[in-house]
Amino acid sequence: MLKAFAGAALAASILFSAPAQATWPDRPVTIVVPFAAGGLTDVMARLATERLRDRFQQTFVVQNEVGAGGILGAANAARAKPDGYTLFFGPVSLMTLAPMTAKVNYDPERDFTPVSILASTPFVVTVNEAFPAKTLSEFIDEVKKKPGSYAYASAGAATTTHAASLIVLKAAGLQMIHVPYKGVAPAFGDLVAGHVQMASASPVEIKPHLGGGKVRPLGITSQVRSQQLPDVPTVSETLPTPTVATYNGFFVPKNTPQEVVDAIAKEVQAAVKTKAFSDKLIQTGLEPFGSTPEEMVATIAADKQNWLAIKGDLVTATQ
Repeated sequence: MLKAFAGAALAASILFSAPAQATWPDRPVTIVVPFAAGGLTDVMARLATERLRDRFQQTFVVQNEVGAGGILGAANAARAKPDGYTLFFGPVSLMTLAPMTAKVNYDPERDFTPVSILASTPFVVTVNEAFPAKTLSEFIDEVKKKPGSYAYASAGAATTTHAASLIVLKAAGLQMIHVPYKGVAPAFGDLVAGHVQMASASPVEIKPHLGGGKVRPLGITSQVRSQQLPDVPTVSETLPTPTVATYNGFFVPKNTPQEVVDAIAKEVQAAVKTKAFSDKLIQTGLEPFGSTPEEMVATIAADKQNWLAIKGDLVTATQ
């Protein structure tokens, strides 16, 4: 009798617990984006939000929390209740590069669970049109002739544009003067004007400058050639370098239910596999990714190793 009662109780618990798990989300979900509306990360987040809204038939709201280069939004998301109703969408660099070079109020491993990378954006090594080099090999040869004479621009000290250039320069054994700016636009403004000789930025950021013939892309830091600039060779075709890119995707506060993590990851992967959604990413200037949580963990580890190799130079640049 007792055994029968226990079996009935177990069956009842399974019966009533299953619908509770399956109802997520049963109220609006907030997606924290650590940058201003209209930027590339925000655009990606809104594309993903639309997909999640349609799939789960629930309200998903993007909440832009701007400040400290994305660190503020990440810190706020880290403190959110881990119930699946606050998600974080942002670049992996906030978990890898930022903690190396700035004071952050969160611990990437202790406070967050990676969910899925939506898309990636490599960097394009670009020179002023007047620079005496048509290829990356020629660029390396020219800079080696005059160590410390040429300058490269970035969107700011210890930003990903700075770090991406540093990785290439270190691999090639080159010495150039770093000139930090407050954003990609002013950096490329001076590149076009010839005040600096090199800069690295995403394909979508350099495309507006290509039509005027004032700048020349020499190499892209992706593993394979970009769909955005198919005629530009990868840096690794000339120089042994790791893949360097900005990866944007979903994180959740640590201890968020696994079924929520799996549900979001599944939908991101499914979305990227559809031509309509993938085409939207490509048209925005992005490389579709769609990772599993495990793949995202591995990507974060590799990204961190890239930055660790140049940590000393990055820290020095911020002092």
